[in-house]
This record gives sequence, structure tokens and C-alpha cells, in this order.
Amino acid sequence: MAGSLNKYFSHIESIVKNLPHKPGVYQYFDDKNKIIYVGKAKDLKKRVSSYFTKINSISGKIQMLVRRIADIKYIVVETEQDALLLENNLIKKYQPHYNVALKDDKTFPWICIRNEPFPRIFATRHMIRDGSVYFGPYANVRLMHTLLELSRQLYPLRNCQLVLSDKNIKAGKFRVCLEYHIGNCRGPCEGHQSSEDYDKSILAIREIIKGNITTVARQLRELMMSYAETQEFEKAHYVKEKLVLLDKYQSKSTVVNPSINDVDVFSIASAGLLAYVNFMKVMNGAIIQVHTIELHKKLDETPEELLSIAITEIRQRFESVSPEIIVPFKMDYEIPGLTFTVPKIGDKKKLLELSERNVRYYQLEKEKQKELVDPEHKSRRILDTMMKDLRMTEVPARIECFDNSNIQGTSPVAAMVCFINARPDKSEYRHFNIKTVEGPDDFASMEEVIFRRYKRLLEEEKPLPQLIIVDGGKGQLSAALKSIEKLGLTGRMTVIGIAKKLEEIYYPNDSFPMYLDKKSETLRIIQQMRDEAHRFGITHHRKRREKTAMAPQLEEIPGIGFTINQKLLWKFKSVKNIRLASLEEIQATIGKAKGKIIYDHFQSDKS
Repeated sequence: MAGSLNKYFSHIESIVKNLPHKPGVYQYFDDKNKIIYVGKAKDLKKRVSSYFTKINSISGKIQMLVRRIADIKYIVVETEQDALLLENNLIKKYQPHYNVALKDDKTFPWICIRNEPFPRIFATRHMIRDGSVYFGPYANVRLMHTLLELSRQLYPLRNCQLVLSDKNIKAGKFRVCLEYHIGNCRGPCEGHQSSEDYDKSILAIREIIKGNITTVARQLRELMMSYAETQEFEKAHYVKEKLVLLDKYQSKSTVVNPSINDVDVFSIASAGLLAYVNFMKVMNGAIIQVHTIELHKKLDETPEELLSIAITEIRQRFESVSPEIIVPFKMDYEIPGLTFTVPKIGDKKKLLELSERNVRYYQLEKEKQKELVDPEHKSRRILDTMMKDLRMTEVPARIECFDNSNIQGTSPVAAMVCFINARPDKSEYRHFNIKTVEGPDDFASMEEVIFRRYKRLLEEEKPLPQLIIVDGGKGQLSAALKSIEKLGLTGRMTVIGIAKKLEEIYYPNDSFPMYLDKKSETLRIIQQMRDEAHRFGITHHRKRREKTAMAPQLEEIPGIGFTINQKLLWKFKSVKNIRLASLEEIQATIGKAKGKIIYDHFQSDKS
């Protein structure tokens, strides 16, 4: 360990040696005493030591972080939950360069129940610590206004700013306004409504805002029945109208079994250096909160690490204390009193799938917005993803893909397609007629084509591709590498092979193939290029066979190839017309030397 630590600052070794085996948060500082990274740990000593003892096996980005560490400070806490919360707060406070960046600059509104006699309920974006109660924040503003409107319809409350103290009311300082006369307020300012009755309405509204609609509905139902028993039918009908409103609201919100109560749902989607996390809060089977955040990766964080960061941030922001969290995969930490559920079937699985659909739609919408503002954004994102997935050291701005075509060894040809910035560039497509290989030998054909292609690019001093793809497995890849080596181009570009059966990616000197995610953009681009090269090659092969079938006599003439055949047939339409043409006519079409060969061949046939 000392050997790797001595590369940096000598005092770090003693710090790491004396770290406790306790949960906590560690902070890395650079030589300017600036925090560059904050992390949490179940075991501080094990976690921090791993950065230095495994220096050769960690990613390049983490190695860069380690090289900048000049000092380490740590804070011991009691539990993993305390570590998560402290890490989250420190990241938000200091915004270290190497920590995941949470991109969410919105200010969300809250529902406020004011700390005052006969409390008002209203929406606000500013929290004042005066004893008032706040619910939210609400990412879905429409949902917040729906809750406020439902509350007003069920329980008429005042919206004036009068100071309704007992003294002022008894002194008769106020008079009821229009809101009282149209039924939107029950007139507490003149003593028409008692504070006890008003507070009951406030308690019921708090339950509705929290999502406990079932509790409120039960209380209203009991009240309606008591009015009916005492034959106060007008009051019973008034309460019944409130129940109808509640049922309408609940029918719009319920998505799964109402027995699923007080649950948070999280899902994640990742694309390149960005990740998106969706959050849904469910009470009594109804979704009462939905929000999605964007995270910027810094150190190739895993989905588990990103999700744990997002869960801590979102639950803290929305003040969620739900005892159960539904997640797409097992989490690597435990918090007392909190259960992580990875559902396989049933209503909870449906909730998770709904969250996953939401996060995918959000991701697609973000990508569309970025592409409208910056048309090249998609290309850059795909190329960055390909560079990472294929373990390349440079962005594959130019990619060339090769495919061989022959039928039972006849008319062997090859095709090369070119993608520039992840898009086809058809002006760069090329056909190759195999010249040195006899019979159906795909390996030798690939070797010839690769040699011819890059020998010419070198001679013409044209740019080389960053990535070469050959259609085939180890054999075709080895053949291509022989030509690359002959030309002295080894190491100057990445060369891979793709085998069709299982979509295996083969690398030089690696006997085990790599399997890309079937839904990855990298594999989709590779498949698109492979299929395009195959189509382009087959089209050329078919044309060549058709021409060959039309003019077998021309192919038999020594020194006359496919291109000369085409020129003659385009000019004279048939072999019979060529036979009857004069020497001058033939030479005018294909040149003096070739024209003489053709003319002499047919003259000898006549004799």
C-alpha cells in the first residue's frame, strides 16, 4: 500500500491507516484545500483504502481523482442512513467536481396551512419558518391545484387576511363579505363558524393532502348516516355531495390495488454520461407525487450508486418517510425501518413498470429537446457511448464496415460502407471486385480488400477511420488484421468483428467475445452498418452476375474484365452488335489497346 500512496502525499498513508471501521462520510481535498469529492461508506477504512490499494484496476477517471488528492477528512456517523443524508447535504453545499451533479433548477410550490387563528390554506413557493405546516413540494402543479380545489369544494374556508382573534371577533370588528354570501366561506369573522368546527375541516383537508382519502370518506359516510338517522336530510345530502366529489377524485387517481399504502417507487434510465431517475409516491393506491431528475455522471458510477444518491436527495426534498421503497434491483445498503422491494409480479410490479415508462418518456423528451437546440447532440452522445462501450481511446467519428458476397464462389465481391458522425455517408461507400482469390474463400477475400482499401488511403494521404468493423467472427477479424499489420497500421485504429448468430463482438488477441446490451445504441449502429454493407454488396453482386450472364463470351477473352464488358454492352447493347462493329467504333468506346483485343478476338472467330 505504501508504494502506491507515496506517489501522492506522504501524510495520506497515516490518515488511511488510522481510519475507523465505522460508517461515515469522507472528503477528498486537492492541493488548494478545495473539496473535490465527497463519499459515504459502511466502513470508512475499507472504502477509502480501496482507492489506493486498487489503483491499477480502477477506471481512468478515478485514477485522475486519486492523483489530485492532497488531504482526506472524514466524519463518523451512527448509521448508514445518517451517512447518506450527510453525503447528500455536503454535495449540495460544496458541489465537488467529481461528484454526480443533480440537474434540477426548478422551484416547486408547496401547500401551506398558515399558523394563525382560523388557518388559511394556499399555494406558495416560499417557505417561512413561523410554525406553519407545509405539504409538498409538488412537481405536478396541476395535482396541487386539484387538491386545493377539492378541499375548497368539500370544506369552505376563509381566504381573507383578517386577524381573526377571539378578541377581534367578539369586538365585532369585521363583517362577512361576498365569499360568505355565495357559500365559499362560513363566516368565522362574525362568529358564524366556531374555531372547533373550522379545525375539524382543517384536519380533514390535511388527511386529503396526505393521500388518506379513505379515512376522510369513512368519516363523511358516518356523518351522513347520523344526519339521516336524525332526519336532517338536507345536511345528509350536503355530505353526500362531498362523498361524490371524493369518489370522482379517487377514481381518477387510483392505479393499482388501494391496499398499497405509503410507498415510494423509483426507477432509473441511463444513457452515456447522463442518468434519469423517476420518483412516484403512492398512498392508498393513488399516485400523489411524480417527479424525475437528471444526473450527470462523473466517475462511471453504477446504476446502484446513482439510484442511492437520487433516493436520498428526493426523499429529503419531498420529506418522504414512507417505510417501503419499490426499486428495479437490489440495493447494497440497509436502513433500519426501511424496506427495499424488488417486485417480480403483481400490483407492485405494475407500479414499477409505470415508473419505468415515465422515466423513459422523460429521457426521450429531453433528448428531443436537446436535438432541437443542438442537431449534433445525438451524434456526439452516440459516439461517446460507442467509445466507452467498445473500450476505445478516441471518438469513432469515422467508421468503416466490410462485408464479402459470393454465391458458390462465383463473382466474388466485397462492400464497404462508411458512417461519419454516426450517420451514413453514401458518397464514401465502395465496391470491390476480388482479384487475387479463387473460389469461396472469405478470409482471403477480406485480407485482400482491407489491404487494397488502406493502402490506397495511405497513398492518397486521406484520413483513416477510428473504427473498422468486419462482418464475421475470429477468422475474418484475423484476416483483416494481417493486412493492417502489413501496412504498419497496427494500433492506429480499433478493429472488431461481429458474428451474426449471437451478435458477438470479437477483439484482436481475445478468445472470448464481448456481448453488448441488445438495446444499446452501440450495438444498433454496428448492426445497421453490417446490414447496410450486406445490402450494398448483394446489390453489386447481383448486378455483376446479371451482366456476366448476358455476356459469357466477353468474360472468356483474356485481359478483358467486368468494367470493359459493361462499357461495351452499354454502347452496343448485345454481343452480336459488338461482333459487327468496326475497330474504330470499339476503340472509341474502350480505348485503342483493349479495343484491338476485342476486335481481333471476333475477327478470329469469323475466320
